[in-house]
Amino acid sequence: MLYPENCLERLGFNEIKQLIHAHCLSTMGQDMVRKMQMMSRYDQINKFLRQTQEFKSILQNQEPLQISTFFDIRSLVEKVRVEGTYLSEDEFYQMYTSLQTVFSVLRFFDERKEVYPNLEALFEHLPAEKGILRKIETVLDAKGKIKPNASPLLQQIIGDIAGTEHDVRKRMDAIYKQAMASNWVADGSLTIRDGRMCIPILAENKRKLRGFVHDESASGQTVYIEPEEVFTLNNKLRDLEFDKRREIIRILIALTNDLRPYTQLLLSYHGFLTKLDFVRAKALFALDIEADMPVLIREARVKLVNARHPLLHLSFKGEGKTVVPLNARLDEGLRILLVSGPNAGGKSVCMKTVGLLQIMVQSGLLIPANESSEVGIFDQVFADIGDDQSIESDLSTYSAHLTKMKYFVAHATPKSLVLIDEFGTGTDPQFGGPMAEAVLEVLNNKKTRGVITTHYSNLKLFAGNTPGLENASMLFDNTKMKPLYVLEIGKPGSSYAFEIAQNIGLQKEVLELAKAKTGSGQNRMDTMLVDLEREKKQVHDAKVSLANQQNKVKNLVAENEKLKAFLEENKKTLIREAKLEAQNIIKNANKLIENTIAEIKEQKADKTVTRQLRQHLQQQLSANQVREEVKPEPVKPLNTPIEVGDWVQLNNSDTTGQVLEINRDNLVIALGDLRSVVKKNRVYKISNKQAKKAAVQSGSFTGSITEAISSFSAELDLRGMRGEDALHELEKYLDKSLMLGFPYIKLIHGKGDGILRKLIREYLRKYTQVNRMEDEHADRGGDGITYVYFN
Repeated sequence: MLYPENCLERLGFNEIKQLIHAHCLSTMGQDMVRKMQMMSRYDQINKFLRQTQEFKSILQNQEPLQISTFFDIRSLVEKVRVEGTYLSEDEFYQMYTSLQTVFSVLRFFDERKEVYPNLEALFEHLPAEKGILRKIETVLDAKGKIKPNASPLLQQIIGDIAGTEHDVRKRMDAIYKQAMASNWVADGSLTIRDGRMCIPILAENKRKLRGFVHDESASGQTVYIEPEEVFTLNNKLRDLEFDKRREIIRILIALTNDLRPYTQLLLSYHGFLTKLDFVRAKALFALDIEADMPVLIREARVKLVNARHPLLHLSFKGEGKTVVPLNARLDEGLRILLVSGPNAGGKSVCMKTVGLLQIMVQSGLLIPANESSEVGIFDQVFADIGDDQSIESDLSTYSAHLTKMKYFVAHATPKSLVLIDEFGTGTDPQFGGPMAEAVLEVLNNKKTRGVITTHYSNLKLFAGNTPGLENASMLFDNTKMKPLYVLEIGKPGSSYAFEIAQNIGLQKEVLELAKAKTGSGQNRMDTMLVDLEREKKQVHDAKVSLANQQNKVKNLVAENEKLKAFLEENKKTLIREAKLEAQNIIKNANKLIENTIAEIKEQKADKTVTRQLRQHLQQQLSANQVREEVKPEPVKPLNTPIEVGDWVQLNNSDTTGQVLEINRDNLVIALGDLRSVVKKNRVYKISNKQAKKAAVQSGSFTGSITEAISSFSAELDLRGMRGEDALHELEKYLDKSLMLGFPYIKLIHGKGDGILRKLIREYLRKYTQVNRMEDEHADRGGDGITYVYFN
């Protein structure tokens, strides 16, 4: 129930209906839009919302649902129902195209069963009777015209007409040529008069050609004569045309009779097309205003998240602007929201947004708000918006307001939504304020929900001290002197009357007089509200700044942890490489010595050969000797003060970095791609040249590790090797895989008699780093392959 009658107009719902009306393809859909009204049944509202949401999804996903042409089938069906009547060619074509649309839509949903369940409910148990189309197709062509072969008789008549027309043309041409030769013909050619083919003859020669005069020119110098010889042929042609028309009517009557048994089904198709057009229009409008489906609840409460007024959204969208979103709620704890603040600050828009979105949801429309918004169901919506003074009813502005208040108080329930703009205005504030407060108290006692805007201070105080009522204000930037259009719940707002007056340049003496007349108490309260808002803004800015600093600290700590882990990893990698290189050198030296001893034994200790072999051994050992690492020259610290941009090196470390910031005793330094905070006493300043040398050394080391990891394969093939050679290769491979930190390796040794497999596994058990060994899957090699997993 809505009160008063102009409630929808004042809230802007009529404009919403006009916008949806423009998206309809048919008059039937437009009629449904005009009849659209607020509902109060949960299941009905939920069904309408979900249908619109599903059609919106179809449009967004660009599904191939073709809905472009259909007509009012109901009017055609009403004509078919009457015995003896028939549909014209155009009407049958309208029926045909509309049914094509119906069957195309039914096929679309049949191919997507249960994807759009709420839309499927529109045509539940509706059959696709394509026999109707086939009957029409036997009579009409693709352009909606009667086919020449629609019946044997029609085909014969059309053939006779063509033959007779040919005879008429042939005979007329002969007579015309003869008249031309005799100079009887006026300027011009054969022409049609009264549906008959005639020859234009000069008036003085009209007696020379036997025939019937059908017309003459305006000047009287030319007459149009139908030759007597073709008169009979033209009469025959006219009779054939009548026969053709009668046969077409007979065919259309027969086709209409064939469709008469399907009238009920055709009406069902009409209803389906009407609903489909209606839902489609609502979905297109939802895309225009960027609407979503909120959470629908049964209780009479509302929680709007990032809501926007749809008409304001469309207006701003056209201008390339954005609407400041609204966040508000009405529930058992916060029943009535009392919104105050400066003029033109958005109070009325806030109140209208809540009311309009509520009516839209209960009319089955999606709303421009976040999908997490919750919208309940109200039985009644009462609105007091604008000036309803009436000369005819002898009502003043205040009387009109009081009339509405009387109705609100009498009929309000916990399931009523009350919307009042500028509560208490229209009379002396000394009496209007207490009257408004009394009405507000009664509405609150009835647990009515509502949004009310006001400037009255007594209402702000009453809302602040009364459970169920809550003050809210539209924020105002008192430094720039402009509204922010943001609703803040929890405190009243100042009207900023003096500040706005001062900003527009009102004379100072007027302002001083106004302040003096207002009274010190009211001035103190308004000043307190302004100061409170200013302080709250300062606190908010401080919170934002503190949050930014905390995020920055968290990022620095995370980067520091990453740097620590990076340094530890480099240290372990360096030790692993050194161990591996040392092991390889020792193994190569042992092999060389063993080979030399073997050759000495083969030469039977010949002194000359022995001496040569010893020299060769010495040369090989010298060539493979590990060169002593040249220690880099110690970096000389600079004694100058550290500044932003200088290079520093960590104490007892080769790590260098560049100073980005200096915060007292702390330095923010860049270590490659990382950032870290260190104390000043943990670093010392170095020159740019020394920093570059350290960076080159670090880069070459990182490159060697990366190259080793990328070239290593976690698979070793030992098939065909002798046991000793296999274990030697395994030892080298195992050390390298452990050094590079691989979690497991794959050893291919084959099956055979299992000797090599047993030998390898016994050897691996000596390694404490080996966690377990497993066979490959039976389909991929079984016990011919061993997986070795490390700790």
